[in-house]
Amino acid sequence: MRGKVGIVGGAGRVGSNTAYALQLGGISEEIALVDVAAEAVRGEALDLTHGRAAAGGPRIRAGDYDALAGSDVVVVTAGLRRKPDESRLQLIERNAELFRGIVRSVSQVHLAPEAVLLVVTNPVDVLTYLAATELGWNPGRTIGLGTVLDTLRFRSMLGEALEVDPSLVEGMILGEHGDSMVPIFSSLRCRGRPISEAPGYSREVARQAFEVTRTAGAECLRLKGGAGYAVGLAVKQVVMAVLGDSGAVLPVSTVQAVGEFSGVAFSRPTRVGRSGIKEILDLPLSKEEHRGLLRSAELLGETMAHLRAGGSTT
Repeated sequence: MRGKVGIVGGAGRVGSNTAYALQLGGISEEIALVDVAAEAVRGEALDLTHGRAAAGGPRIRAGDYDALAGSDVVVVTAGLRRKPDESRLQLIERNAELFRGIVRSVSQVHLAPEAVLLVVTNPVDVLTYLAATELGWNPGRTIGLGTVLDTLRFRSMLGEALEVDPSLVEGMILGEHGDSMVPIFSSLRCRGRPISEAPGYSREVARQAFEVTRTAGAECLRLKGGAGYAVGLAVKQVVMAVLGDSGAVLPVSTVQAVGEFSGVAFSRPTRVGRSGIKEILDLPLSKEEHRGLLRSAELLGETMAHLRAGGSTT
């Protein structure tokens, strides 16, 4: 698998964990790390480079935005953390301001033809929409990590509860990467069969697994200051789909341009390939799941309207 991956925010927990996951996966020829913390990002590149004799994989470089030149995928993990007594909307406003500057800097670099921007920074759905509308290129080349991480968490928790390998559990969480995310219970499968046939399964077991999933980010933050390893593995899944042009179906966040969910970016089953979005699929939904996605889109629309209006600082 050939290609170059750039990571903006490469000195942070998520950026460095992502670089490590990509290095072990051996799915690119080069990884370029960019961060405002210039010495720290050089240190991350040096540390990763020291392991190449064991891991093989890509060359690791650190630098400023020019280091992204030729990248096939640019992963943005840079973001601001919430301040004490700061509202969610105030954090969104600050991250949106920072993100606009990152997008402008990336747009000035000579990337590979049809390069894909992968947004990881939160609020990922809002920033995916912002990037897609401000970059000036095909919106299909801008995707957000969306609920890929939530889906991995959900499948992992179900596997734990049912005492089976989580890779044998199939399912998705869709909508917002946030409180209004929607578990698609109706499509859950295990070992290729409806999950209702799995020993020990019940709707209550699934709901408990979802509740753990929904609060997982906050729990990681409480226990160790934030998630990192699983995020890196989630990013790896998306990068593999892009560089391998695999057409893998992933719950990435994309701009919904038509239909009842239009006007926001959030996660639906999406076929991903070399130039980003290949196709957005319609997954059969229960009435409850459909209502949940409508509500998720409504809440994201309210946040987007707040940003367009300039927001409130109260």
